[in-house]
Amino acid sequence: MSGETILVTGGAGYIGSHACKALARAGYTPVTYDDISTGWEEAVRFGPLERGDLMDRARLDEVFARHAPAAVMHFAARSDVGESARDPGKYWRDNVGGSLALFEAMLAAGCDRLVFSSTCAVYGDQDGVTLDEDCAAAPINAYGASKRAIEDMARDFGAAHGLTSVIFRYFNVAGADPEAEVGEFHRPETHLVPLMLDAICGRRPALTIHGTDYPTPDGTAIRDYVHVTDLVAAHLAGLERLLQGGGSRLYNLGTGTGFSVREVVDASRAVTNRPVPVEAGPRRAGDAVRLVSGSRRATEELGWRPVRSDMPTMIADAWAWHQRPGYTR
Repeated sequence: MSGETILVTGGAGYIGSHACKALARAGYTPVTYDDISTGWEEAVRFGPLERGDLMDRARLDEVFARHAPAAVMHFAARSDVGESARDPGKYWRDNVGGSLALFEAMLAAGCDRLVFSSTCAVYGDQDGVTLDEDCAAAPINAYGASKRAIEDMARDFGAAHGLTSVIFRYFNVAGADPEAEVGEFHRPETHLVPLMLDAICGRRPALTIHGTDYPTPDGTAIRDYVHVTDLVAAHLAGLERLLQGGGSRLYNLGTGTGFSVREVVDASRAVTNRPVPVEAGPRRAGDAVRLVSGSRRATEELGWRPVRSDMPTMIADAWAWHQRPGYTR
């Protein structure tokens, strides 16, 4: 139902900023709630920005009172797997504690519809399995564990207080807005595609491949990649489900096809027609060997089909954004 206001936590970040553009294009008013600690203010181009920390309940109450959102899209989170292994307390405190404050503020304001950005990291390392919603959750790092805890919290709040939620589990997101208005930018950068494009451009000396001895055909870890615009299209479909009175539901989002790190490097070399400087590094703690996510339920129930999630298109869109005038890191 266009015309409604939607609060987007983490709307200054990579996925959140693309979601805000998609919401605005669909006729919604996206209000970004972000502390700009890892996002960037320049990405907030499609609606108002409210600066604030998720742990700041008074600030949340103020924002809910001012904007009266019909629903919340919740992207704000710590998401560095390696860091979560080194400093799990940060992930339990910020991800889980922040979500608890958000859920309580939502209900206090009479807002009971949530679209939550979760992760296939909740499944842990289930080698050789195309993950679906019925697979057991067994996270192997604090990032995945914190997201699983937030999923459980949303269900508990649903049972006790009527919070309805659409939860999306996905893993690697890539690409950029095809119109190059927003793109992928993290502080610090930890994601494969932007790190690789930075190495191609000479912004960093080389791409470090974390682990070349995995039990995979080329020794590098395998992941399922989804284009960011396909991902946010699913989030809009989930939002519309809630606004039309649909109940809580969990969906995986993926293509069902995995790419190794070396395969992504090879594709980037082909798309950019430039060499990719790489160096081998040790495995990162908490990384799984293979994560590939099926999305049949999302296709059947939401009509979702990824249309830009082939690897050459994802890299080409990301490369166009990296090449735009005024790009800086």
